[in-house]
Amino acid sequence: KIVLSVLVVLLAAGLSACSVMQGTYQKKVDEADTLTKRLAALQKKHDDLAAENAALKVRNERLISDLSGMTLQKDKLVTDLAYVTGQRDKAGADKEELDRILKSKSDSLSQTIFELRRKVTDLDAENAKLKAENASLVKAREEQVQKVSSTYESLLEKMKSEISKGQVTISELKGKLTVNMVDSILFDSGKAEVKKGGLEILGKVISILKDVNDKSIRIEGHTDDVQIVGALAKRYPTNWELS
Repeated sequence: KIVLSVLVVLLAAGLSACSVMQGTYQKKVDEADTLTKRLAALQKKHDDLAAENAALKVRNERLISDLSGMTLQKDKLVTDLAYVTGQRDKAGADKEELDRILKSKSDSLSQTIFELRRKVTDLDAENAKLKAENASLVKAREEQVQKVSSTYESLLEKMKSEISKGQVTISELKGKLTVNMVDSILFDSGKAEVKKGGLEILGKVISILKDVNDKSIRIEGHTDDVQIVGALAKRYPTNWELS
């Protein structure tokens, strides 16, 4: 006996056997739920970063206010310094020390503000990246559902007669959609030529698969362990060559 199987590999889809179509639908719902949860996790990360961003902006504004206060303090010190101009020789050392302290604090605050602004910029970039990832996930999920649904529905519609007669079965395992055709519809016993009925079924499968451009398609043939005899053995010495 020869069993010819056509395997259609789908990258990310879940289709159950035709005999359990309700299970297939539930699996698709589960997969959609998984993607929705991933989307929710990314949204939560986005919200957390946004909250951190807002907190940093508040801190930035507070530091700017502190810097303004330090500036006022510096102005007051300069005024005091003008008041004691007459004692310049004595206060010279104090003036230099005050200028050094103020410059150090001003430089430190300026560096802190610079780093905060840079972190805000990084957070904005991260937020934009998360939004793009969210959009990409949504788009990928929609495309995946659409492609899987289209191929599956096409197979069911065009082959419903053969499926009802038990000539064809459709199953799904680990992301692979498998169409199995029984040997009796394909070959006569001891023959290697596909029968007319088998060619008609293959034609239906081909009409669907020819439009699948981004999937790997594998065709497998299997034989039983009955030794090949007669004229067929001249072309196929063993079952291995025949399969």
